[in-house]
Parts: sequence; structure tokens; C-alpha cells
Amino acid sequence: MIEIIVGDITKLKVDAIVNAANSTLLGGGGVDGAIHAAAGPLLQDYCRTLKGCRSGEARLSPGFELPARRIIHTVGPVWKDGMHYEEALLKACYRNSFELALQYAVGSIAFPAISTGAYGYPKREATMIAMNTMLAYEDRFERIIACCFSEADAALYRSIERDLRNAD
Repeated sequence: MIEIIVGDITKLKVDAIVNAANSTLLGGGGVDGAIHAAAGPLLQDYCRTLKGCRSGEARLSPGFELPARRIIHTVGPVWKDGMHYEEALLKACYRNSFELALQYAVGSIAFPAISTGAYGYPKREATMIAMNTMLAYEDRFERIIACCFSEADAALYRSIERDLRNAD
């Protein structure tokens, strides 16, 4: 089941939340900063042991002080012009996050909109990638949550989900 909500990903009681991290995994702005703040200082200490992450890859950590048991950190691509493998890298973020979740028997997982904030990925294109991947993994999870920042973002997710489901 895919749920599309507007909310604070750090408050969700799920098996894992996905962090739209930077390559150091040591915290930053936006969702990344909020997750690090809510999880507490042990998250940064743990992330130091992971030695970073390249764009498209994913790493796992405990949730520490979050209601979520685990955090899957993935580094989305910075949008340049669509000609620098951004699409392939963003698809890899979602796919690798799902595959890591499956390795750790995650039943419920929540995603933010990866790369659409400071990294500048166009929202419609990013949402198409997110929803296509979520639909491909839907049968393998109890719950997949698209945790949106605004109602406008959630409406875009709902519209794209409806279009993709109706295309089948």
C-alpha cells in the first residue's frame, strides 16, 4: 500500500525512514538536518563510521531517538541540466533504498522527495521516478509512505500515482 501524506518524516513510526542526505552523511539542511536533529548526536557519530556515500547509493543506520527503527541514507543527484546522469542516479536512490530495506526485513518505509529541495531536481520529473519505483516495490512492503512537504507536493504525487495506475 502506498500512502501520500503531508507531514514531518521525523515523527513517523515506521520501520525505516529515508534520509535525503549529502555525501558526507554528517547532516546538512532540509530533511537531512531535521533527521539528524531529531535522531540526536549518536546519529552523526554512527554516520562517521559509514565513511560517506556517493550519489545513487544507500547506507543504513539505527534510528536512535526517532520513532523509526532505522534510517536509510541516500544521496540524490544535484540537478544540472538532465544531461549528467541525474535520472539514472535518482532512480538508483529509490531502488537502492528499497533493496537495502528488503535486506533488513523492513515492512514499512517512508520517503521524502529526494533531490527536489536544494539539489534542484524538477519536481514533476522527480515525482514520476519516485512513484514508478514505489509502484514497482509496492507488493514487497506493508506500507510505503511518500512524506511530502506541502499539500501541493502531495497533490502532484496523487495525480502522478493516479495516472500511472490508470495507464496499466
